Amino acid sequence: MISSKQRAYLRGLANDYPVILQIGKGGVTENLVKTVSDALEARELIKLHILENSGEDPHTVANALAAELKADVVAVTGKKAVLYRRSSKKPVIELP
Repeated sequence: MISSKQRAYLRGLANDYPVILQIGKGGVTENLVKTVSDALEARELIKLHILENSGEDPHTVANALAAELKADVVAVTGKKAVLYRRSSKKPVIELP
């Protein structure tokens, strides 16, 4: 669990990050969970875009992925979500 100060720091970092994954009508699948897990291990902080055709609420999708991956939801703004999970092999981001 991250504090509000850490969450604000990560939100600031995520502003410059590009969206690396899009979630469409397939929703949260096992393959998507694996892909997001690999991305979190490599980058620690990722930005997702939940497309209109997914039919799901971005908060619901972000919370489902975070619970499945033991990650933290940093922010959900509009149709974009930011997730954070510290890398177990090579951590890069130092939290305040």
